[in-house]
Amino acid sequence: MIPAAFDFHRADTADAALALLAEHGDEAKLLAGGHSLLPMMKLRLATPAVLIGVGRIEELSYIRADDEHIAVGALTRHQDLVTSALLREQVPLLAHVAGLVGDLQVRHRGTLGGSLVHGDPAADLPAAVLALDATLVIRGPAGTRAVPADEFFTGFLETVVGPEEMLIEVRIPSMPGAGWAYEKFTRRANDWAIVAVAAAGGRLALANMAGTPVRATETEQALAAGGSIDEAAHLADRGLAGEPPEDMHGDRAYRRHLARVLTGRALRTAQERVG
Repeated sequence: MIPAAFDFHRADTADAALALLAEHGDEAKLLAGGHSLLPMMKLRLATPAVLIGVGRIEELSYIRADDEHIAVGALTRHQDLVTSALLREQVPLLAHVAGLVGDLQVRHRGTLGGSLVHGDPAADLPAAVLALDATLVIRGPAGTRAVPADEFFTGFLETVVGPEEMLIEVRIPSMPGAGWAYEKFTRRANDWAIVAVAAAGGRLALANMAGTPVRATETEQALAAGGSIDEAAHLADRGLAGEPPEDMHGDRAYRRHLARVLTGRALRTAQERVG
């Protein structure tokens, strides 16, 4: 299908993008790589009157050490995450998961911030930043605010980012030597996850098990109390903030089973990577 008509403006700085958002309000959408927004526009699931191109804002594309955190600009492309030596050393889960997003064409255009703000519960990177205990920095008319990943995703394709705000940075605690793993079950290599599990330093997040990426809190608590991997993994589908979806790829019972199996695999791999 063909998207509805829209006006296009290009912003070369974050301030310029915010000024355009303030001018056009909720009629405007930011366009970075476009892999999430444009398909929705073609299906008329999103009909913004104004698109603001932010893909050329160089000030928001970086990966750098910042005290005990790694700071990643929101417009950092997936492939830059994959090839970052700093991430592979300090936050290897993020580099690994970015390499599983789509194909090379997608990874060379798509951005970390675009994936997170889109908020698809089946996407890889939202689950990764949730497991990594990231903090997301948002800028808007009222200034800058920092939001924990646990509070960032509010519903299906919804986040706390307001219509006149933009995500500018993701801050991730450095965790060299911590165990990590990502287990993703798909029909084909480039598909969205039917279910996926991200594990990092004792935190676990599940993709496509609710309307948002969710923490496997009962599994985390079981591990903290000294439970075995098998015992903890058996609790992966319990106490979630929502019900698993049902679609052509699987019903709720199937997804619950996958969550338990994949969590067990992720925990064993993470245990092997400690140190």
